[in-house]
Amino acid sequence: MQFGCVLGKETMTEVTREKFGDLPHGGGAVEKFLLKSDAVEVEIISLGCIITALKTKSRDGKFSDIVLGFDQLEGYINKHPYFGAIIGRVANRIAKGKFEVEGKEYQLAINNAPNSLHGGIKGFDKVVWAPEVLSDGVQFFRISPDGEEGYPGELKVWVTYTLNSGELTINYRAQSSKTTPVNLTNHAYFNLAGQGSPNIYNHEFTIEADSYLPVDETQIPTGEIASVQDTAFDLRKPVELGSHLQKFQLGGFDHNFCLKQAKEPQFCARAYHPPSGRTIEVYTTQPGIQFYTGNFLDGSLKGKGDCVYPKHSGFCLESQNWPDAVNKPHFPNALLYPDDEYRHITCFKFFVS
Repeated sequence: MQFGCVLGKETMTEVTREKFGDLPHGGGAVEKFLLKSDAVEVEIISLGCIITALKTKSRDGKFSDIVLGFDQLEGYINKHPYFGAIIGRVANRIAKGKFEVEGKEYQLAINNAPNSLHGGIKGFDKVVWAPEVLSDGVQFFRISPDGEEGYPGELKVWVTYTLNSGELTINYRAQSSKTTPVNLTNHAYFNLAGQGSPNIYNHEFTIEADSYLPVDETQIPTGEIASVQDTAFDLRKPVELGSHLQKFQLGGFDHNFCLKQAKEPQFCARAYHPPSGRTIEVYTTQPGIQFYTGNFLDGSLKGKGDCVYPKHSGFCLESQNWPDAVNKPHFPNALLYPDDEYRHITCFKFFVS
């Protein structure tokens, strides 16, 4: 069953596939899928379901690639900050890599000391998925074995990307043989001025959230659900990032904003780049969105077209469950039960304003 998304008339989407490269040590081929509409072109590879390129038009009709990443497969095989990837089994951080399910304690790898981050050492971003071409997109499937990265249960996962004119929809489904935490997201880094532009300070951001999660020094939520009112986290009206960070003496955002959850995708965030007119709107069924301003980018990686990516040269709007929800009973439920299905949808709408 496909979820629908928002608005928009049906337009033709062209889907093509080609080889992107070979994994080392006989690890097999990685394919690339190009989804093309009148307004957007998206490239996605079978390794990690990674969005490697996303081109949209500016006000003057110029197509530019607005996601950070690499030209070659090699970049994605080497260590990188999850550019464009699907994150799982659990996105974001789990405190001390520990959780308890049905009376049993599980210990995960500590890959972001002292916590576990983004599914562990070899998360969903580092495996090749089985693709199926659709008329308007591509569906990826994989089975995460029982015990993979320390998580209980065999997990079947489907991630579907569909493109309809200016709307890219990501549909997440999962089923497990045992009760397990699941939290899937996409970790695309955007820069609406075009990838390789030095920063995102002239972008305007809006996040429709009345509360956010304060974090401790290791980026784990303290458990408090705090009001954004009269704080740096009040993004309910558009703020220009550069002046906002300066005003509040902030080093950047890497925080979960608490959303009103619904069965159908709800508007939750907007990014607007006044010079080009490019705009992204995010709609989701998830209870949270992690707004991250590329604080850990440091210019050491060479990306597409030999561009370097310094601090604050990209932003992520990661729709997901709240960080460390598996350890905080008052947070939204993070567990998937064997007789249930994990099902979420996120829609990115690209247009010019």
